[in-house]
Amino acid sequence: MKTVVMGLLIPFLGTAAGSACVFFLRKELRLGVQRALTGFAAGVMVAASIWSLIVPAIDQSAALGRWAFLPAFAGFWLGVGFLLLLDHVIPHLHRRIDQPEGPKSRLGRTAMLVLAVTLHNIPEGMAVGVVYAGLLSGSGNITAGGALALALGIAIQNFPEGAIISMPLFAEGKSKPKSFALGVLSGAVEPVFGALTVAVAALVVPAMPVLLSFAAGAMLYVVVEELIPEMSAGRHSNVGVVSFAFGFSLMMALDVALG
Repeated sequence: MKTVVMGLLIPFLGTAAGSACVFFLRKELRLGVQRALTGFAAGVMVAASIWSLIVPAIDQSAALGRWAFLPAFAGFWLGVGFLLLLDHVIPHLHRRIDQPEGPKSRLGRTAMLVLAVTLHNIPEGMAVGVVYAGLLSGSGNITAGGALALALGIAIQNFPEGAIISMPLFAEGKSKPKSFALGVLSGAVEPVFGALTVAVAALVVPAMPVLLSFAAGAMLYVVVEELIPEMSAGRHSNVGVVSFAFGFSLMMALDVALG
């Protein structure tokens, strides 16, 4: 159980570490840096969705033969639908990092950005939770190393998210401790939703392939809806693309090496 608790906390610590950048950096992150960090985060999430979630979901359904894809297919679309519903029920800012902001609207935009990143962290927490639930259930397709790889991968991509929140808040006049606290708060939903997912998934072990792919669908929705538009907006979008490729390959390597 200690391993599970630590695994659920690792992504949250990534957000906290990124938010702490406000204590060491003097200025808001440059546009190119934001684009690179966003692309990196998107790459990590896509790779984690494939190798840590969808592939194990299909492997666990191997007894279905040619229909082994079906639980993963259904879970994936449930995840996409869940985030689509969440997007409509809780409206938030679809941020374009190269979009100019007026002095009166900027504070509101940053508040909406905090909400957007918080929403992003819900499926990430669920993804870690469902993998550790599979580990607790004794699923042969999920190893302690693979679960740790997913937690580390999400923690790595949470680091830039924390910085992208805390730095603009400080630039707008908030104190460093308050900017740090708001950045950390955006990641607090991850261990909460992770723990809830572990509790629920432990009761419905046969549905594990659906739950794994549900988390993958939710994460990929976030990538396509939010992160890819941000990393490719404006000029020099190749920075975001290269960072995406780096994040993807790093997460792929972590999953194979630790899994």
